[in-house]
Amino acid sequence: MKRNWLSYMCMAALFSGALTSCNESSFLNLSDPNYFTESNFWKDKADAESALAAAYSPIKGAMYGYFGAFDGWLNLNGRGDDIYTIKGEEVPMWNIANFLNSPSTGNDPYGALYSGIQRANIVLRYIDQIPASGITEEDRSMIKGEALFLRGYQYFLLVNNYKEVPLRLIPSNEDETNKAAATEAALWAQVEEDLDNAIKCNLPVERSTAKERITKGAAIAMLGKVYATQHKYPEAKQLLGTLLKAPYSYELMDNFEKNFTNEEEFNKESVFELAYSPDGDYSWSNESGICLGCYIPQFIGPVKSGGWAKLMPNSLIVGEFTKETRPSDADTKFDKRMYASLFFDAANYGDKVPNEKWYGNNYSMDDLWEGNEGKMAGGAPSFNVNGTAGKFLIKKNTAYYVDDKAPDNMGNKEGRSSNLRVMRFAEVLLLYAEACAKTNDPDGANYALKQIRQRAGLTEKTFAQAELMNEIEHQCLLEFFAEGHRFDDLKRWYSPSEIQLIFKANGKQGAENFQEKHLYYPIPTSELNNNTAMEQTSLWK
Repeated sequence: MKRNWLSYMCMAALFSGALTSCNESSFLNLSDPNYFTESNFWKDKADAESALAAAYSPIKGAMYGYFGAFDGWLNLNGRGDDIYTIKGEEVPMWNIANFLNSPSTGNDPYGALYSGIQRANIVLRYIDQIPASGITEEDRSMIKGEALFLRGYQYFLLVNNYKEVPLRLIPSNEDETNKAAATEAALWAQVEEDLDNAIKCNLPVERSTAKERITKGAAIAMLGKVYATQHKYPEAKQLLGTLLKAPYSYELMDNFEKNFTNEEEFNKESVFELAYSPDGDYSWSNESGICLGCYIPQFIGPVKSGGWAKLMPNSLIVGEFTKETRPSDADTKFDKRMYASLFFDAANYGDKVPNEKWYGNNYSMDDLWEGNEGKMAGGAPSFNVNGTAGKFLIKKNTAYYVDDKAPDNMGNKEGRSSNLRVMRFAEVLLLYAEACAKTNDPDGANYALKQIRQRAGLTEKTFAQAELMNEIEHQCLLEFFAEGHRFDDLKRWYSPSEIQLIFKANGKQGAENFQEKHLYYPIPTSELNNNTAMEQTSLWK
């Protein structure tokens, strides 16, 4: 069913793209591919799901978009101090990672987010035109819930990343072309309202088919994250706590590694997952219909495996992973997540785990490192584990598990087939622990931390109230390494001046350039040029 719904999304995107050449007598009678407004379209559930599928598409663009490999996913990671961005690669990526960016830097995800919002607005505006004979009220409510989630989530990404942006709640053909930014407070209120209304809709608790579609649990988890981001911790604690009990059955996967391969997708830990498929030949575009794959392995994979090796682990993450060793009778020396997150020679550090080979037993650590040496000529972190120099590369989200010499190349079908887990139950647990810590509930925080530490193979501990946030921050760093969380986590926990001190202490590239304005991206030049009522965010003026 994953492939069927993906194909449906692809056909919807192709269908909408084809509308640009239609004349007045055409099927939809539209000049803009984002409009599904002709009266002969909104007839039944299939029409609504076609429009909804198009609303899912922009955020998951394989190349561009918020999670697109190029200027989306790379930049989410590059701003954090757990990642080292290779010099001499993409100039926009380097500038953002070093806090040297400007309003004209790169292919900003701003437009993709508004494209997704526009399509969600279309669904919400027209779905009630479908007669009762064409759709059940349960299905109408479910589709509304998904559209509300997509709109609310993308406004969350906009306000969290840009601070103040225009609020558009109706299709663009009915809205003002030129529109000033809404206040930050108004945007947050809209995000909360959309996600709360999505929860109230007929979203299923779980799905047996089309599993990539939004569930009620995903809407609850996202609203809980929205509350935590605003430091509304009592609300976050209450809401996230509902996901820890029936009717929800989320659990951590026993094997952490299975969250980042094409095995066991939509597993018990998955809360919100973007589905990718090996179907078709690869393409540089988002909605050509040629490719439905994930290109992240191409961008981070080692050169030997066909990757472009644009990112590396920073020395910080290696030090944090090796800070706490496991009991002497354990099967690994270090945190079990380390072996799923990093390529390294474990036996070199007194580990029981032998040095491995990956990609069908083709490449050793020395092979991967030597293949990357040309990339590292402009600089690389220095790794030290208890006085022993080391070699470490990013393993998480590469296609190391494929029996092929070059599966990280986006031309490799199996290598690009792994889904992107946007939100895992681990994040629910750690956000819940944070909310408990901030509301003086050490028992609740320890309950969640115990599960995280147990899966990592760490010794069971109970943390006092004063120790909780340090442990939560440590676990977030290790759990979500190279998943694009680190910068937003620091932004939630610390002031700009404190973040700069942390960056300097951890050897973050561009730490000396970091200013308060870098908490946000600037409004892109394209928006300022096209929307005459829009002004640059105050921090970037």
